[in-house]
Amino acid sequence: MNFFKRLFKIGEAQANSALDSIEDPIKLTEQGIRDMKGDLTKSLESLAQVKALAIRAKNETEEFAAKAEDYQQKAMLILKKAQSGDVKPEEADRLAKEALVKKEEATAQETRSKADADKFDNSVAQLERNVQEVKQNISKWENELKTLKARVKVSNATKNLNKQMAEIDSSSTVSMLERMKEKVQQDEALAEAYGDIADSGRTIDDEIDKALDTKNISADDSLAKLKEQMGLGGDKS
Repeated sequence: MNFFKRLFKIGEAQANSALDSIEDPIKLTEQGIRDMKGDLTKSLESLAQVKALAIRAKNETEEFAAKAEDYQQKAMLILKKAQSGDVKPEEADRLAKEALVKKEEATAQETRSKADADKFDNSVAQLERNVQEVKQNISKWENELKTLKARVKVSNATKNLNKQMAEIDSSSTVSMLERMKEKVQQDEALAEAYGDIADSGRTIDDEIDKALDTKNISADDSLAKLKEQMGLGGDKS
């Protein structure tokens, strides 16, 4: 398949720019497969024709063999009739010779037909090998085409992704991240400052009450006084 040798050379020559020119090898491969399918159709037609010739030659061989045998039997019957007196010896010899001549002619035709049949059989075998090879090549290249198309999709996706990544301004992205980081730090510091201001607004009494938890102490005293008024004093021993 010289076509595919040329196809591979084209692929090697375009290796450095495969992403940009990958469609051309695909089109060439598709055309090559179409050509092989056309060759397969022609090979099948030729195979059918040669098979028909082989069948015909075999049939003729059998027919000539049957004729030769028939003339042989006729010659023998004529000679027997001469012995029985049904046919004159001279006439019997003449007719028997004619029958044997016909037998030889049929035998010669049988030999030629047998040679033709053998030749056609060899041609059929060769054509069948060619057909099988073309079928295998078609199957092989259809699989290769599927793989090539899949590689195109992956290559295009990778190319587009890399292009997008290349178009991103890395310096502006880093700058934006730095500004965001600075703002977060500023907000954290501001929150801490507001906390300090809130703590600084408390009086000393607030700090003392917070430390002693005066609300709970006052509530305990009030509860004790209420129990005393109601005569509900504590446990007496």
